Amino acid sequence: MEFNYKRGNLLLQWMVGIGDLVVLNLVFLFIYEGMNPFYTGAIRANLREVFLLLNFCYFFALYFIPIRVHDSVVFIDRIMQRSVLLVSLISFLFATCLIFLNIGDVLGTFLVLFYACTIVAFVLWRVLVRVAVKMYRRHGHGLKRVVIVGAGKNGMELYRLMKEELGYGFFVAGFFDDNEDLKGVIPFYLGKTDEVNDYVVANDIDEIYCTLPGTQDEKILSMLNFAEKKMIRFYIVPEFYRNVKKSLVMEMMESIPVLSVRKEPLQAAYNRALKRTFDLVFSIVVLVTVFPVLYLVLGILIKLSSPGPILFKQKRTGWYGREFYCYKFRSMRVNETADTQQAGRDDPRKTRLGNFLRRSNLDEFPQFINVLVGDMSVVGPRPHMLKHTEQYSALIDKYMVRHLVKPGVTGWAQVTGFRGETRTLEQMEGRIKRDVWYIENWSFFLDLKIIAVTLLNMFKGEKNAY
Repeated sequence: MEFNYKRGNLLLQWMVGIGDLVVLNLVFLFIYEGMNPFYTGAIRANLREVFLLLNFCYFFALYFIPIRVHDSVVFIDRIMQRSVLLVSLISFLFATCLIFLNIGDVLGTFLVLFYACTIVAFVLWRVLVRVAVKMYRRHGHGLKRVVIVGAGKNGMELYRLMKEELGYGFFVAGFFDDNEDLKGVIPFYLGKTDEVNDYVVANDIDEIYCTLPGTQDEKILSMLNFAEKKMIRFYIVPEFYRNVKKSLVMEMMESIPVLSVRKEPLQAAYNRALKRTFDLVFSIVVLVTVFPVLYLVLGILIKLSSPGPILFKQKRTGWYGREFYCYKFRSMRVNETADTQQAGRDDPRKTRLGNFLRRSNLDEFPQFINVLVGDMSVVGPRPHMLKHTEQYSALIDKYMVRHLVKPGVTGWAQVTGFRGETRTLEQMEGRIKRDVWYIENWSFFLDLKIIAVTLLNMFKGEKNAY
């Protein structure tokens, strides 16, 4: 088992690295052979040096962006993000080296084409490897042998997670707990906590997961010291996780560990700048190209469908609770309940054209004006009317957390089945849960994924859009 996991894990990293080099060099040769010799003449004259530089750039970039596809828990969008970052760094280093070699005439067409093709190839290759690794583990190969110390609520939840998703690569040998009444009640009861040390040595255990309460710190410290001596990785699941189920982040204040209740990628200035730049570019493109045509055509149809303005504006809750006017193409007849009552499936206030606008998401296009002026983002939690903010903030604890980022034209909740009317408190709680998840797991590639799914839904239609 030790060979299967420890050596096998190292072998997997080497295989991925070799595969990366094969992909990188094959793409280079494909572009090199396929292009006009006019663009590759300088490379041809220095082919050996260029090849060495390209591979050196890979190894140098790998130091900053190491291989992670073999980790227990890593999601596809993170793999894609890391692949793009790795290729971007390789390409930057490669282009810089070519400049110093005075091979300046290849830096245009050749490098742009090489960069684009390498991103596609790397993303496909890394995703394929991750899928293969999970399939390999689900067949019982290359698993980490672990034991769980403490059979309380946290221990049982951890056991369930490890057993339900074998693709994470865990083989749970069993539990240790000082409550001997659990013997025969829980699966794989192995003994009391003072028997852990002997068992892990005799059975080649790779990792120990401790879920004991903090009141048993002497036992925890003893097991930790033993695991360190035997080079067994030791993990602690904090006792308060039973009640605080959040993605906690530990920071150090000198020598004192401080836990933050959530990680927020958009707290970083770089991420905020990246998101805002994308918002500006995307909204300008939409407002210059698509929006004028929509405004002209839909404006005429809206005017013909019912009296009133083309655009509907409504005060909604935005970033840090600030109020702003949100714009939409008007899909209802002018009415007095617009600011207090949600649109329902068979809402008599809607026009026939309004039904189409809502199902196709076309009514949302004026919100790119909000994006341009900075009230909204292309992707984020959907802004709610003030009445809902007042109502649900009193009923749902985490409701106001969704306002830590700018509201979006589309969002994670909307593309995962929580679009449209929220008739029950449970439906709103489901939406809020996904909004908070988005805040804690934001990435640029997650935004691109949400936009892609939204565009797909626009063409195929959504049953909850009304």
